[in-house]
Amino acid sequence: MAQNTDSNNTRVENQANSYKKRLNSWVIARKVSEQERQIVARFRSRSDAEGYIQHIRQLIPDGAFELLFDCQKQEVVA
Repeated sequence: MAQNTDSNNTRVENQANSYKKRLNSWVIARKVSEQERQIVARFRSRSDAEGYIQHIRQLIPDGAFELLFDCQKQEVVA
């Protein structure tokens, strides 16, 4: 009897994508307005993010950039 492996593959891919997103928890965000931020880049380590934010602040001195830890809740994968 043939099995439907499409749904199994999709679930595994969703779990892998969710795991990858959790690995890159440090984000650099640009302030668009007082209440809105746009994510510019994601990093696994804080030191990598700090190095990149220094670089981007040199390139765009007028930009308002912030280093944030993005603690997203785990997504439920069905």
